[in-house]
Amino acid sequence: MIKCSIAVDIGASSGRLIAGYLENEVLKLQEIHRFENKLVRRGSNFCWEIDTLFDEIKKGIHQCSRLGLEPESIGIDTWAVDFLLLDEEDQPLTDAVSYRDPRTDGMIEEVSKLISKERLYSKTGIQFQKFNTIYQLYSIKQNNPEILAQAKTFLMIPDYLNFLLTGKKVNEYTNATSTQLVNAHTKEWDEVLIKDLGLNNEMFQEIQMPKTVLGTLREELVSEFGFDMKVILPATHDTGSAVVSVPEQEDTIYISSGTWSLIGVENDQPICTPEALNYNFTNEGGIDYRFRFLKNIMGLWMIQEVKRNYNSRYSFGDLVELAKQAKEYTAIINVNDDRFMKPENMIQEIIASCLATGQPVPETPGEVAKCVYDSLAASYQDAISQIEGLVGRTYKQVNVIGGGCQNELLNELIANVTNKEVHAGPVEATAIGNLSAQLMALGIIEDISKARTIIKHSFEMKTYLPTKNQS
Repeated sequence: MIKCSIAVDIGASSGRLIAGYLENEVLKLQEIHRFENKLVRRGSNFCWEIDTLFDEIKKGIHQCSRLGLEPESIGIDTWAVDFLLLDEEDQPLTDAVSYRDPRTDGMIEEVSKLISKERLYSKTGIQFQKFNTIYQLYSIKQNNPEILAQAKTFLMIPDYLNFLLTGKKVNEYTNATSTQLVNAHTKEWDEVLIKDLGLNNEMFQEIQMPKTVLGTLREELVSEFGFDMKVILPATHDTGSAVVSVPEQEDTIYISSGTWSLIGVENDQPICTPEALNYNFTNEGGIDYRFRFLKNIMGLWMIQEVKRNYNSRYSFGDLVELAKQAKEYTAIINVNDDRFMKPENMIQEIIASCLATGQPVPETPGEVAKCVYDSLAASYQDAISQIEGLVGRTYKQVNVIGGGCQNELLNELIANVTNKEVHAGPVEATAIGNLSAQLMALGIIEDISKARTIIKHSFEMKTYLPTKNQS
């Protein structure tokens, strides 16, 4: 039996359980279980199937003995902002409503009547996105106040899954910061903001840091699995875990590339200036109270939807090859336009955006894909220019991590548009960062610096150099 830790990494479209262990200073990975995650319509809302997700986690744990694995610990990370509210008997009061649900339409404007954007940003440093937790909660207050009246516990998605594993209720720091209700300076819930919104401060739990050992499994789960293990908090916000995996930090801008593209740098202090607010940058919490100063950009969600709209006639690889063939087509759209958040048909929205901006309309699958890739690369360059202006320095390289780093065409575009070296990898960045936090908590890895050295030597990286001068 191989002693290991398990990373549960659940994104907006899929989830996985990956075992990890150190062997001769090399981090070894073994996939245990992979499953689909999707939105379902329940009543008037788009929701996550939270009970199904927990069942999939349990299925993965059951596989360990068959695979010869002896897990010492487990850690869960997911996407940010979404949550459940529990009643006094710890039962969910609502479904796990998704950030893509339109219930937050108009809520930024409503909250701004109570708390100015300038005040909110100076306190939290979090970028304004209509799906942030603060706007989801205020939507409930406006439309379903009886739910908030009954709510005794606020748990974000990984917090709730941890509660199901251990029976313990805490709010993990990195994910909590995405609510836009944590003070960036005190690193605790901002009780004044919560009071100003008319929310119940008592439903928010104690904030705990990554590397905290939450406890062990509930007794009934120990009986079910036939073994116990520690439940350890990684950075439960998936991007927070992914950034742990960026091997170089000194001279690097990172892009965590997946359904979303998170582009930024790691700082010791938040940047809550009017200029950062104007560019809508965020200061999300990271491991060891580091800050992920980044911008959230619409990512490969657009190409995922394009593939779906073509009834999956083309694989992602096919769309890349078709985009390469559409060399003559040029159009750049604003990938952060709300019209691309959850359209009925992504292809039609891309066409409409081109028409609205007086650009040629894509007529083939290759032209549609090329429009998406070119537009993503252009948005990255805009964000990089803003980062360098706000931080007051230039960066030599871009490190692309996560599943999107396998897209060679996009990596080449980034290198050419930014005129910087692009280093791609590791692919399983989030799971690797999750495992690193667990191994640090267990005393197997000394600190984050050592973890990054191990990661750099454990996983293959591919380098892309600019092929033309963009000056």
